[in-house]
Amino acid sequence: MINKASSTSGNENDAYDAFQDMLQNKILNSPMKPVQLMAIIMCFVLNMIDGMDVLIVSFTSSSLEVEWGLSKTQLGYIFGAGLFGMMMGCICLAPIADRIGRFKLLFISTALIASGMLATAIINSLEQMLVLRFITGLGIGSILPTMAAVASEFSNEKNRNFSVGFVQGGWSIGAILTGFFVAWAVPQFGWRIVYATAGSISLIMLPLIYWFMPETLSFLAKHQPENALKKINGLLKRMGQEQIDHLPKKPIEARARTPVRDLFSNNLKRATLLLWSGIFFAFMTLYTLISWIPNIATTSGMPFELATYAGMALNVGAFIGTVGIGWLATWLKINRLIFIYMLCGFIFMSIYANFDMSYGVMFGLIFFIGISAQGGITGFYPAAARAYSSHIRTTGIGWAIGIGRFGAIIGPALFGILYDAGIAIQTMFIIFSFPLLLAGIAALLIPQENLE
Repeated sequence: MINKASSTSGNENDAYDAFQDMLQNKILNSPMKPVQLMAIIMCFVLNMIDGMDVLIVSFTSSSLEVEWGLSKTQLGYIFGAGLFGMMMGCICLAPIADRIGRFKLLFISTALIASGMLATAIINSLEQMLVLRFITGLGIGSILPTMAAVASEFSNEKNRNFSVGFVQGGWSIGAILTGFFVAWAVPQFGWRIVYATAGSISLIMLPLIYWFMPETLSFLAKHQPENALKKINGLLKRMGQEQIDHLPKKPIEARARTPVRDLFSNNLKRATLLLWSGIFFAFMTLYTLISWIPNIATTSGMPFELATYAGMALNVGAFIGTVGIGWLATWLKINRLIFIYMLCGFIFMSIYANFDMSYGVMFGLIFFIGISAQGGITGFYPAAARAYSSHIRTTGIGWAIGIGRFGAIIGPALFGILYDAGIAIQTMFIIFSFPLLLAGIAALLIPQENLE
């Protein structure tokens, strides 16, 4: 057993920090156990649901456009409402996880997603859709950085980058499955059945989160909620680690920190600003593609089912890119990988904009754009998880993604406005390829010492 040494108020901080480092080292330097793998798999499944929820509005946009007589600009507002909710979820809700715990925030976020999606299945107006997309976006936005923090905090050092990247891969799998389901269900049953199904799946996840998602050791050690010692020992036992018999006294300054201010401390300021900039530009292009590719394909005369498969090609590529960058990051520097992925995305989008091609070649190019753009975006998650220590990790990731969501809001809305203004699709693809290049440059400039 590990006993707590008596200490005076003068060395409270040292004892407290040493205790947290000791627990963290137990995870970082040991093989991963089933409880850790279960937590990461749960996050993967939750991210699948996020992928379903985000892509549903893209895949059903043509049906909404016809039924409600919407313009492209109004469709852009629908895309933007969900993305604005995601931004607010990242900035306002996700940081709460650093105070109430990862487990509670995941439960609350999933409940918001379930309620928003189920209600969408029974609405009849654009205004109601905008409100419910915002509510659903709140849940999605708060769940994404929380899952990245959970994956990071349950992983050992060897697998940390891969674990965070693997969790993000769930998003693409959810999007792919949604594409198959939409292509089959919408022509037969209409667009409402898709929202009802996604909402029901989210609802089913609530009891699974309650029973199978443990709180992280980092949070329990930092905040010491009720029964913290019992919960810590329970996790340590399941990880095959030696248990403890006391907790160190929590210093007063640790109870009253202002995490957002910590993001701009001298050693983090540059990394924070570059993460925000990189994610902003990457999201601007990625969410434009995600939102508009199926609708563009349908408008150009492609059959609905085939147009849905165009969106799926993007997400199949996204899954490969997501898992691939997590795997490659085991050996290569994550910021350099992000730059390479984004540079490739810029090149592929430029090719798409400048050449006429058959459907087969078009789908292949969309596939490679998905690998590059989504893979590069995914690289920012382990980069942010490494840049911030555990006490501000969810806050740091949440604010980075939240600020980045401004790009996700601006991109699809701007695309709709330019479309209605008569700007050629080829020209818009050229315009929206440049943010990928800027995102890669921002990642490359992140100081290496922040990513160790």
